[in-house]
Amino acid sequence: KEDSIMNYLEGVGNKIHDGKKIPYIAVPTTSGTGSEATKNAVISEVGPEGFKKSLRHDNLIPNYAIIDPELVLYSPSSVSAACGMDAFTQLLEAYVSPRASPITDALAFMGMRYVKDAIIPACSTHALDIGVRSAMAYGSLMSGIALANAGLGIVHGLASSLGGLFEIPHGVACGTLLAESTKMNITQLQKIGDAGKKGLLKHAMVGALLACKEGYENVDVSYYCSILVDTLEKWTNDLNIDRLGKYGITIKEVDKIVEKAGLK
Repeated sequence: KEDSIMNYLEGVGNKIHDGKKIPYIAVPTTSGTGSEATKNAVISEVGPEGFKKSLRHDNLIPNYAIIDPELVLYSPSSVSAACGMDAFTQLLEAYVSPRASPITDALAFMGMRYVKDAIIPACSTHALDIGVRSAMAYGSLMSGIALANAGLGIVHGLASSLGGLFEIPHGVACGTLLAESTKMNITQLQKIGDAGKKGLLKHAMVGALLACKEGYENVDVSYYCSILVDTLEKWTNDLNIDRLGKYGITIKEVDKIVEKAGLK
């Protein structure tokens, strides 16, 4: 029967997908979204009134997922960089999410441990190193599992809005927003006193991880939160992640971008 996928997209249509599908095997060829472990498909229509929305159903989880890092070996460095920043964004946002649990924390933290040592080499000197690519593939998979159970944050809320309004790759949007968004999240957590202590500690724990600190007892929260932001800014520069201006995005569009941003 004739129908349109638009009718089933969240915030666009008013129908609920019945979950019917053909069996499928997910084989990712990038290390980024971890979609091989999620139940949603993302559809976009780019333009002044564009959107980037999800179609979800439990049955959309793949029947099988095959993670083969050899398929990523010859990925262009720009693609590897953008996808890698997306994976780390998902890991970090799931880790600090209010919906996080001990299980998602363990998955996200281990994923970040793998990605932190591999993301730069995967895009430069060790692009053909199967160990490096395996680490990125593992981190990407963990990011998919973590986000599916803990949700995401402001970076993805803005990235979805940007992806509907402009022709910007999702990983680039996440990568270029991550450092500044993390800085703002930390600032807001500092403003709310005791209510923000847990969130600040989790950000600091990631900073300590990136700094290769031995042990996580008595973490200097302020110092390691700064380390986290500084490292993310360095990655953005070292990986040559494009800035928003390259895609025609200016200060004039901010209100519209924020208006279309969604909760993640």
